[in-house]
Amino acid sequence: MSVPATAVGQPKKAATAAWIGSALEYYDFFIYGSAAALIFPKVFFDDSDPATATLLSLATFGVAYAARPVGALFLGHFGDRVGRKKIMIFTLLLMGLSTFLIGCLPTRAQVGGLAPVLLVLCRVLQGISAAGEQASASSMTLEHAPQDRRGFFTSFTLGGTQGGQLIATLVFLAVAQLPDSQLLSWGWRVPFWASVLVAVAGYFIRRNLQETPAFAEQAATEGVVALPLVVLLREHWADVLRVIAGALIASVSTIFTVWALAYATSDSVGMSRSSMLWVGALANLVALAAIPLWAALSDRVGRRPVYLIGAVGSALTMFLYLWAISTGSYALTLILGIVAFGVVYSAANGVWPSFYGEMFSTRVRLSGVAIGTQIGFAVAGFAVTFAARIAGPDGTDWSSVALFTAALCVPPVIAAVSARETHKVPTELLGTRSPREASRPETVTA
Repeated sequence: MSVPATAVGQPKKAATAAWIGSALEYYDFFIYGSAAALIFPKVFFDDSDPATATLLSLATFGVAYAARPVGALFLGHFGDRVGRKKIMIFTLLLMGLSTFLIGCLPTRAQVGGLAPVLLVLCRVLQGISAAGEQASASSMTLEHAPQDRRGFFTSFTLGGTQGGQLIATLVFLAVAQLPDSQLLSWGWRVPFWASVLVAVAGYFIRRNLQETPAFAEQAATEGVVALPLVVLLREHWADVLRVIAGALIASVSTIFTVWALAYATSDSVGMSRSSMLWVGALANLVALAAIPLWAALSDRVGRRPVYLIGAVGSALTMFLYLWAISTGSYALTLILGIVAFGVVYSAANGVWPSFYGEMFSTRVRLSGVAIGTQIGFAVAGFAVTFAARIAGPDGTDWSSVALFTAALCVPPVIAAVSARETHKVPTELLGTRSPREASRPETVTA
């Protein structure tokens, strides 16, 4: 298959747009996680009972994940109908607007119970936006990437996600230095207001990106599918289930980012906000290097073995990380946090964009990745709320939380073991036949 002239030079542009756009988008998403753990219990909920206020605040973090499957149905449908680029721009602008509005919300002291209601509404809009971001960005990079480097190029979407989390953490490190009176009055709002710059910068980056050759050819020859969801469930239902199960691996991220932060800074452990935010910052910094390296390895040895390293390893290292927090040793917490999240989890995190995307054909790829991941991510989002309940009334039962996190790593392992290995399948044949048949020389279109 000849490469259209418009596609020349696009793989790097697509990867760059995916990285920067996802970083900017998930900056918005992750500052909410830090605020939900450190700020919102006191600003939007009744802090006379700190444990209950924290539980309710963490529940609002999960609300966005509940909205994600709905957003995935909508954005996946239109992404497979009108193209990847338009969805990438829409999700970025929606995230910027909803995040800016959070920074403008009145507090509970000002408007009472209306404050958390408005907070939840804005969080729902964030969830809808995030539902289409990774699926559209990973589909864009996968379909632009050279066949033998799809894993590497597609991993830039998740590299951007980690970059956004790193930026969010650094921003909160700065505002966390403010006295509590300033932090709880206006300081926490600044990172949310900055989303205006995020949205504008992301728009200019993405608006000049070309549509993928695979989608353009699909639209020009066979035409787009009128109802992608119908085709998806008829031809790829088993792979949708695999992606749903695999997406539960995101529970590791939400437990690490939100619950462990709240636990470490609680009165029972007593670590400072700044020191724990630095654990997240350094772990994400390491992840920025680890993710493309793991993805490049998957281009050589396959998606499944690398993904399994991440899934099985995360189940084990989360025990060590939460145990380290329970000891009160900051040095141990820092080292194991970097190992667990920065290195081990990055194996699964860096590979899943290509692993999941390669399960589907071009005509339903965005729908398949969006719907499958967002249903699984919905469970992962509420994993924080469940962890807060499992940890007991005083929030100190870290071992039960570690067991719960390990249990959520089992479905991803099953999904990976049962999935086809696709790293050598030609892009135009992905999702159309068995990898063994597709990879035969006579089936490759010249």
